[in-house]
Amino acid sequence: MNMKSDHLNPLAMVSEYLKRIQNKRTENPETRHQDHLESLSSWIAAEYKKTGTTSLNFICTHNSRRSQFSQVWCHMVQSWMGLKVADAFSGGTEVTACNERTVAALERAGLGSDKQGSENPRYLITAPEFDTEITLWSKTYDDDLNPKSGFAAIMTCDHADENCPFVPGAVLRVPLTYTDPKYADDSPEESSAYDTACETIATDMIRLFILVKEKINQA
Repeated sequence: MNMKSDHLNPLAMVSEYLKRIQNKRTENPETRHQDHLESLSSWIAAEYKKTGTTSLNFICTHNSRRSQFSQVWCHMVQSWMGLKVADAFSGGTEVTACNERTVAALERAGLGSDKQGSENPRYLITAPEFDTEITLWSKTYDDDLNPKSGFAAIMTCDHADENCPFVPGAVLRVPLTYTDPKYADDSPEESSAYDTACETIATDMIRLFILVKEKINQA
């Protein structure tokens, strides 16, 4: 079954969302994950200069919330910045489903969604202003559609970071861990928790690709 989302705010634009985040970052610079973002950006820039492309696989246990946010914002922030240096993937140590609350938070950030299927549905996430889209669903990190070698593994939750010390095929392993918004499911804080996770991860992707752009442009 193909279901269009009823939650999209047609006045919300993802570029406005990202500009607001960027302005907040300028006023209150973040230091969280700085060393890891530096090392990841150095690898992306160096690999891009050598091969013209890179692959990032964002990994958490269920591939339901944080890794999905990370994949989306890795893709969308590059489109917003006019970059195309890293292909974004995600996966988990087990298959569940991309949580509908994750998708709702992305909609509140200005993205569109189109749900297909019911069990582990696929969500087509769109940004018409960038003429780009990305499909989300839960899968293992070694899914057939994910890279098998030469990629960077980005661990987005403590559980996956601790329980997956080795990711086959990864040439770089970087922890960028975030609070799981699941703690607020079915509570009055639910939307706020998911919006915070969404914005925190989008902020880090902006920080990452600003560093990447600077390093690529260095002589």
